[in-house]
Amino acid sequence: MTGSFALLKQRRFLPLFVTQLLGAFNDNLFKNAMVLFVVYGVFNSEEQETLFSAVATGVFILPFFLLSALAGQLADTRDKARIIRIVKFCEILIMLVGAVGLVLAWLGYAVHLIAIPLMMLALFAMGVHSTFFGPIKYAILPQHLKSDEVLAGTGLVEAGTYIAILAGTILAGVIDVEWAALGVVLVAAIGYWTGRQVPPAPPEHAETGIDWHIIRSSITLVSATLHIPRLFLAILSISFFWTIGAVLFIQFPPLVKNILHADKSVASLFLAIFSIGIAIGSVAVNRLLKGQVSARYSPASVIVMGLFVLAFYWVCRSWEHDPSGAMYGIGGFLNHADVIPLLAALLGIAISGGMFVVPLYAFLTTTVPKDQTARTVAANNIVNSGAMVVGSLLAMGLGLAGVGVVDQLLMSAAMCLVSAWLAVKLHRACD
Repeated sequence: MTGSFALLKQRRFLPLFVTQLLGAFNDNLFKNAMVLFVVYGVFNSEEQETLFSAVATGVFILPFFLLSALAGQLADTRDKARIIRIVKFCEILIMLVGAVGLVLAWLGYAVHLIAIPLMMLALFAMGVHSTFFGPIKYAILPQHLKSDEVLAGTGLVEAGTYIAILAGTILAGVIDVEWAALGVVLVAAIGYWTGRQVPPAPPEHAETGIDWHIIRSSITLVSATLHIPRLFLAILSISFFWTIGAVLFIQFPPLVKNILHADKSVASLFLAIFSIGIAIGSVAVNRLLKGQVSARYSPASVIVMGLFVLAFYWVCRSWEHDPSGAMYGIGGFLNHADVIPLLAALLGIAISGGMFVVPLYAFLTTTVPKDQTARTVAANNIVNSGAMVVGSLLAMGLGLAGVGVVDQLLMSAAMCLVSAWLAVKLHRACD
């Protein structure tokens, strides 16, 4: 094992990597099991399905916007390994609540009155869980890794995250919802155990007070990044990228059901291919940059991503339904005449997206001193989540205005141009 993958043999990296992987897996197993069940089993209109998918995305993202400043302060001023243990224990309790909601939905008992609210509550709580874990997973890397290992570690964390998303997404599409309920609780318990193996990561300076006022601390935190041009440009670039990603993820389930006329296993396949592509792009860009933290490939990557979004749009527009009117399963879908260009475009979107975003995350952890990395990542999460909420609201608004889910893809393509412009400015600022 050589290069980046050699880190997987190190205790200073492996427990964190596995803990993050399990957390991402659980997030996506639960969220996709919930969304796919509701889209395919409860609602029966494209508008309602798109609205529910957007609301679910917004509920998960909202804690990042509200609590990231607090999470960043805690991660920079307390032992990060101890916070991981607390957060992963809470995940077990959260998943117990979510599992009850999934089981009630499966039984058909009070689906709208109790089951969906319980699932949404658990989804919001998992957003809180991820808000507090997110700054740690990046801020701990410069503390446990050497300076020339940080980009490799960041790439592995991103690749592992999307492999976990892939696994959780696929599983959510092929197992029954009651088994998903059991799975999320078991995975949370395993994640707690692996989290306990993370080596201590004490703060770089003595513990200090924390500003518990979430609005004031959020404004202060984001304002603190404005005076470093390349850091602020990196945050804006990442934010636009994840806005595009959020819109795409909102669109996938209703698009697969109503435009491609395929079942939930195909919706799961879409999300899985997207995850594989970002994982490939995450590793590939590290090979191209040879460990150097640079944005030189980011503008071209996101332009290519936009072109693939347009290709995906045109294939969807010309997609022909099964003459019998039945929904495609995996077999029928893969035998469709246009499936190769459709999946190639989807994979291209994801690979180029991964190549765009990974170096930008490395900027966040290498631009500032080690005792400020968690707060820098938290500031990034605040801006990212705000942009993603705006993207979710745009998707909801366009859907309510009668703009079809396919035509909304054009908005994603246009946003790639903004991301490219920001990436060019970032690259110039670093020269």
